[in-house]
Amino acid sequence: MTATPIALAGIGKIARDQHIPALAADPRWHLAATVSRHAGVEGVDGFTGIDEMLAARPDIGAVSLALPPGPRFAYAAACLRAGRHVMLEKPPGATLAECHALVAMAEAAGVTLYATWHSRMAHAVPAARDWLAQHRLRRVEVAWKEDVRRWHPGQDWIWEAGGLGVFDPGINALSILTAILPVPVHLSAADLWFPENRDTPIAADLTFAHPEGAEVAAVFDWRQEGAQTWTVTAETDAGTMVLSDGGARLAVDGRTLAEGPDREYPGLYARFADLVADGVSDVDLAPMVHVADAFTLGRRRVTDAFVW
Repeated sequence: MTATPIALAGIGKIARDQHIPALAADPRWHLAATVSRHAGVEGVDGFTGIDEMLAARPDIGAVSLALPPGPRFAYAAACLRAGRHVMLEKPPGATLAECHALVAMAEAAGVTLYATWHSRMAHAVPAARDWLAQHRLRRVEVAWKEDVRRWHPGQDWIWEAGGLGVFDPGINALSILTAILPVPVHLSAADLWFPENRDTPIAADLTFAHPEGAEVAAVFDWRQEGAQTWTVTAETDAGTMVLSDGGARLAVDGRTLAEGPDREYPGLYARFADLVADGVSDVDLAPMVHVADAFTLGRRRVTDAFVW
């Protein structure tokens, strides 16, 4: 099997923790270049700008963008215009309009665009989707509570406009919710809690409208210390389903139905390779629609200042 050269733009925590190990483990990919103003990978060709890399390495046909959402559009647009396949870290852009523009660019260039949602690759998510499809839903509670200091140490961009705040992890929960529900829901109300010194929320309470009358709600909070909570609980006519550990474990009425290791990012790169081979794109914006609606409908609440 011949490995396809790929460039990785953005060499931060998520790149080192997830992207680089996933690429190293996949024989279909070869990390041939990096793009970063401040970091690189030993033994890999490094560039400080995307245009420089695209000009110097015409042999690289695919680029994975692990940048914050703010600068991601400019990088993606440059790659698509240069005829390169593009994989986007979540969220796929800072705005929905940006994402739609990228879709049009990819179609015009005849290349693959892949908007990833890594939490959908968690081991038990497909089993949860299949189980819910067989039963009548009565109530869903999503609880996504974690410690921002642990997962985003010193990353001020997440507190700036466009950085999403607590929706950076919260959109992971929404990606699972939109993947497992048999019918789509839409946001009907929201409360967003903003630290008095920040531009993005630290917590959010969301309420959704379900076409068949089920109660659907989500709570996101970035202030949780100790054990972290990533759980979707669904009450149905056949029992209570709990999808926990960020989608890794599925249980119904306390009985485990599926459980497995973290293979989220390897799953993303496997999917990207398949999309490129098939000459198609995958850009599902449903999770991002809920976030945009939350900022539109959400009542702004002010809470204590946040400092690192």
